[in-house]
Parts: sequence; C-alpha cells; structure tokens
Amino acid sequence: MQDLGTAEAVLEQGHGRPVAGHVVLDYEARCLRRKRLVTSEGASFMVDLPQTISLAPGAAFALADGRAVEVVEAREPVLRIEGDLPTLAWHIGNRHCPCEIAADHLVIRVDPVLEAMLLQLGAKLTRSLAPFRPLGGAYGHGRTFGHSH
Repeated sequence: MQDLGTAEAVLEQGHGRPVAGHVVLDYEARCLRRKRLVTSEGASFMVDLPQTISLAPGAAFALADGRAVEVVEAREPVLRIEGDLPTLAWHIGNRHCPCEIAADHLVIRVDPVLEAMLLQLGAKLTRSLAPFRPLGGAYGHGRTFGHSH
C-alpha cells in the first residue's frame, strides 16, 4: 500500500492542487482531528490537524508534496421528512438530532425511534441513500460539540 504521508491542513473546494486520491467519509467520519485514512485508490495517509474540525462539502486534505486528497461524502441511510415542518423540526431539535433543513423537507439519519415518532405526528417519510449534510451550530461551527459555546 502506497503511503501518501501526512495531511496537516484542509483545503476548500476548488483548491487547484493535483489530486492524489479520494477518500469517502460519512457524516460521523467527516468530523476528525487525527486519523489514518485509506483512499478509494488504496493509498494511505495520516491526518494530523491542529484541532478537531467538521469537513465542509468539497473539502480536501493538503499533502506535504503539494497534492491533495479530496473528500467525497458517503451516501448513507437517511429519512426525507415532509409535513408540518415547524412542528416536526421542533420535535427533532428537542431530541438534539442533527437535521438537514430545506424549504420543503427535512432530512435526518435513519433512526427507528424517531421514525415512529414522526409517523405519529403525521409526517410523510421517504428512506433513501444520500450524503447527510445537517445544519451546523448557531455560533459558526460546522457542528455543535455540546452546549459550551
């Protein structure tokens, strides 16, 4: 297995560097600081960032040799939720569940307990596989890490 070295920085979409590979990460895995990852092409590299971050869509890891490993959001089991969105969003938020919010629907990761609750509240639910991109925290963070802001 080829070793690409260490990534010590994250780049935004459109970084312009040559691409050394791609790494597919789900929502949970896109929150990291230090971890060894393996690209879809079979090469490994170490991520060693100064602090824990939540990777934005289109992010890439900057390698020391000037190349980048691009992050691909994994398709994961999600529920598309339609109905009385303010009420449904309140109940989801009251359970501190990450939620993607659009004008005409909500999206959460599949959860049988929440699914049953939402059906009781009259929601229309559709299961699918899609990248999960929940709304970040109110204080400019990509995710909330507890209540100490």
